[in-house]
Formats: sequence, structure tokens, C-alpha cells
Amino acid sequence: MKKIEAIIRKSKFEDVKDALYEAGIEFFSFWDVRGVGQAREGRVYRGIVYDTSTIERTKLSIIVRDKNVDKTVQAILSSARSGEIGDGKIFIIPIEDSYRIRTGEQGDESLFIKGKEE
Repeated sequence: MKKIEAIIRKSKFEDVKDALYEAGIEFFSFWDVRGVGQAREGRVYRGIVYDTSTIERTKLSIIVRDKNVDKTVQAILSSARSGEIGDGKIFIIPIEDSYRIRTGEQGDESLFIKGKEE
């Protein structure tokens, strides 16, 4: 099992969500986050300089079975890419174990509904 964390542009969230659903990934968590990246500039509005170096992004957290890692990453890459600086990052982290609270299922079995996925 792997945890895939992706930090993407807020404007690409709906595209990424749709791509994940098409890839068979039906559950993930997300948060609006702020960070600092390569884009650093100040903008002037009505004579006041505003620092725009903090960037608003969306962070996705997805736990998948090992066999679903590649298709999940490809769905994010293809739908989140604009080709400009600031498209984001994807991190893959090993997960030692998981449990479904309702049934007590452990490991891979806790990540999918039997009969719905092979």
C-alpha cells in the first residue's frame, strides 16, 4: 500500500478529481493549503506592495493498493499539468498497514469493496 500526496493548482482540482474517478479512485481527502515556491514577486495595488510569494494550492491525500499506484499518478500528472512553474508535486510514501474501522478488515482488503474491484 502507498500514500500518494499531491500538491496541485486550485484551478486544476476538478480536472484531477474527474481523472481520478475515471481511473477508479473513488476516495481521497483534500485540503486547501498555502506554500512558498519558485514564484516570488510583489504586486502593487493602489500604491501598496503585496507579497505574492505564498501560493494557494490544494493538497490531495490518497491511499491506494500497490497495483493502483501507477494509474493514480498518471491520472494526476495528465490532468494537473499546465506546463508552467507551479504545477505542483507528487509524493509516494509507503504505508505499513491499514484497518477498516467498520469491519476490522486489515491491509489491502480494507482499501476496496469486495466484488467491486478485482
